Amino acid sequence: MKLSDYAAKVGIKYQTAWKHYRQGLIPGAYQLATGTIVVPDDVLQKAGKTGVDAAVYARVSSRETRDNLDTQAERMTQFATARGYKVIRVVKEVGSGIHDGRKPFLSLLSDENVDVIVVEHRDRATRFGLAYIQTLLAASGRRIEVANEAEHDREELMQDLIAIITSFTARYYGRRRGKRKTEKLIEELRRNGHPG
Repeated sequence: MKLSDYAAKVGIKYQTAWKHYRQGLIPGAYQLATGTIVVPDDVLQKAGKTGVDAAVYARVSSRETRDNLDTQAERMTQFATARGYKVIRVVKEVGSGIHDGRKPFLSLLSDENVDVIVVEHRDRATRFGLAYIQTLLAASGRRIEVANEAEHDREELMQDLIAIITSFTARYYGRRRGKRKTEKLIEELRRNGHPG
C-alpha cells in the first residue's frame, strides 16, 4: 500500500507517516524510483486486527505537580479516542524523565498488545533517547505518538538538570560531599536569576 493509505489506516497525518518512514519506524517500507513510498500490507496485518490498540502514558516529575497527572491522562485518552484508537491501557507515573528504570513505563514498552503509546510531549516518555525507543518499537510494528511536539515546562527541565548534576557530583565527590556541591550550585543558579 502507499504511504498515504498506511497513514489513513493507522490514523495519522501523512506528514507524520513520512517522518516515521524517514526515521526508519515503518518496518519494510521502501521508496520506488518514482518517489512513491510503499508499505508492506503485513505491517498492519501482523497483529491480525484492523483497529489500533493504544496505551496512554502520563508522567509528572514531582509530587507537587501530581494534580496534572489525571488531567494529562484524560487529555491523552481523548486525543487517542479522537484518532480512532481503542485505549486498552492508561499508565500514570510520578518520576523524572531522565530516569531509565521507571517500571510502569518499561512495562508499557514491553506490552506487545499495545500498537501505539500516546504521550502529550516527547519528554513525557523520556528526556533523552526517544529516537532509540522509537526504532526498537518499530521493529515490532509499534510506535510512540506525541500529541504535542512543542517544547514546554522550563521548571521541569531545571529539575531534570538538577537531577543530572546531583548524580554526577555524587559519583565524583561521594554522596554527602556531592549533595553539598549540588546545593551550592543550585543556590548560585538561583542568585543569577535562573528558576529552580
